[in-house]
Amino acid sequence: MSIIKKATALGLGLGMAGALAGCGSSSGDASDGGSKTVTLVSHDSWAVSKGVLAAFEKSSGYKVRVLEDGDAGQAVNKAILTKDNPQGDVFFGVDNTLLSRALGNGLFQSYQPKDADRIAPAYRADQDKHRVTPIDTGDICVNYDKAYFSEHKLTPPASFDDLAEPAYKNLLVTENAGTSSPGLGFLLGSAAKYGDQGWSDYWKKLKGNGVKVVDSWEQAYNEEFSGSSGGKKAGGDRPLVVSYASSPPAEVIYADPQPTTAPTGVAAGTCFRQVEYAGLLSNAKNSEGGKALLDFLVGKQFQEDMPLNMFVYPVREGAEVPAAFAKFGPQAKDPQTMTPDRIAGHRDDWVKTWTSLVLK
Repeated sequence: MSIIKKATALGLGLGMAGALAGCGSSSGDASDGGSKTVTLVSHDSWAVSKGVLAAFEKSSGYKVRVLEDGDAGQAVNKAILTKDNPQGDVFFGVDNTLLSRALGNGLFQSYQPKDADRIAPAYRADQDKHRVTPIDTGDICVNYDKAYFSEHKLTPPASFDDLAEPAYKNLLVTENAGTSSPGLGFLLGSAAKYGDQGWSDYWKKLKGNGVKVVDSWEQAYNEEFSGSSGGKKAGGDRPLVVSYASSPPAEVIYADPQPTTAPTGVAAGTCFRQVEYAGLLSNAKNSEGGKALLDFLVGKQFQEDMPLNMFVYPVREGAEVPAAFAKFGPQAKDPQTMTPDRIAGHRDDWVKTWTSLVLK
């Protein structure tokens, strides 16, 4: 899933819900690569300002059609299954937790966008073949409901260790690591923190401490979490949720009236750094349009548009971040990280073990 979910839901992915859903047209024969419609396949948190999209369409001559396909994990799996006859030309939203799966299944073909050299080196991947391009970054972290902890005179957790303490029993909700990218990111963060031998013992402690697992970010954040605008309406009773470091600014910016401080906070010692990529799909019918779209995604205009639409940070060096976003959603100073190779070597076994430990 995206670093924040749709704006109507709040939260790699938030964003202006469905901003692109009706912007493109499916007319025209794309079979010869000459179609003036280019199709972007994405998870359900894709968003862009209408004026920014219109500028691209005018300058390139392509109309953009967007197919949103659920959580990032679901979208990647479907894209792999349909790779011989893809739904579109470009896929956006595969992150570092799932990158090796996409590359190993031949999901993308090689293309290096214009201005790719402007992308910060720390986020680059697959540099020998250029099958994917970094687009955005953010941090998967536990968020907390400030009002709950104030009312209960309880100090919010600050670290992975804290979450297993008795004081936080039955307070945390997380996503299924097998079906949700933030859930998987949180699992990987614990593996990075405690190592190959220690992470499973940590999850045994979390299970004993009453962690609740749901299928998706939207369910966790908008239904179970007491601190979100959606959770308040849905009667959510869990004051701790696995979400994003950029969820608090969304709670501020989309509130009416806007509060002066965010109603939610971030447990800074629970963060895992996420990077999202886009790539030109293998067997894309409109590869030229796809290349133009990838150039646009790396361009400064789109990169500076992302923070207040998808609530993620740009990867392009020199791209400015809106002050409100930086104020309420600063990047984690010392997040857990993991190389794509290590993720590839352990992910499936870790998810299998996690499933047997936590869900059975």
